Amino acid sequence: MSVSKAKEILDEIRTNVERVIIGKPEAIDLVLICLVCKGHALIEDLPGLGKTTLVSAVAKSIDCSFSRLQFTPDVLPSDVTGFTMYDIKTGEKQFYHGAVMTQILLADEINRTSPKTQSALLQAMQEGQITVDGNTYVLPRPFMVMATQNPVEFIGTYPLPESQLDRFLMRITIGYPGKSDEKKILERSRDNISVADLEPVTCADTVTGLQTLLDEITCTELIMDYIVEILRKTREHEDVLLGASPRGGIAFMRAAMGHAMIKGRDYVIPDDVQYMLEPVLAHRLVLRLQNYTQENAIRTVLDDILTQVTVPATT
Repeated sequence: MSVSKAKEILDEIRTNVERVIIGKPEAIDLVLICLVCKGHALIEDLPGLGKTTLVSAVAKSIDCSFSRLQFTPDVLPSDVTGFTMYDIKTGEKQFYHGAVMTQILLADEINRTSPKTQSALLQAMQEGQITVDGNTYVLPRPFMVMATQNPVEFIGTYPLPESQLDRFLMRITIGYPGKSDEKKILERSRDNISVADLEPVTCADTVTGLQTLLDEITCTELIMDYIVEILRKTREHEDVLLGASPRGGIAFMRAAMGHAMIKGRDYVIPDDVQYMLEPVLAHRLVLRLQNYTQENAIRTVLDDILTQVTVPATT
């Protein structure tokens, strides 16, 4: 598969999703980049902005198996991974699959369940497999977790631990629609156009091919040096208590490669790195306590870091 063909496929998926998600091409693109990078997406925003609809539309468009688990305080880890029971008739152990045994898992309102249940996703997200009662089960390919959450200051939420956040390739926001887009939303609702009306435009095998193609995107030494300098600045900045991890650095590089692919290029440029800065790194940084009350503090820190790193000259 060529990069131009990959761009054509991704454009078709975006166009299909835009039938139900109006005026948010950037959010759709970020989800698609997560998909081609074999990453996971955390979609964080206020209720009613289309988080669940976005995930469902992407899953429908790529014709992958889809499972939705509504995370509530009473959800158990076994609901996520599955459990083993003895069959009374045969006397043998029988494994019952949990919600994670699918290609696209929607972890809806993930921060409304306990940290213990949240952590049940860690192995699946990192290794693409789960271990239950000493037995390991490989998950279907492609596998992607798309989790939604409301802002943590809302009542009844549990902030995700840093180890969980670090396994999400990106944190994505959707935001309110513009005036004209909101009118289109009303029109499509009036006309009863929903996710159920979408038809697949590609298949799981093609998605796997896109993921394989990502490894052929060129990321030069200059670009990698640029990424490394940005990562180091996140650990040295005076307002940052916890900077990006090496795993975050790998995610940052691969996301930039994914952005190059979605733009139809087989090489990464500094613009790709800069575009992916906030979606990939913002949720990985922990600011010092005095900065938690500052509006847009993370964005300010990331902008400051960019000004401190020399942009490489590429041809």
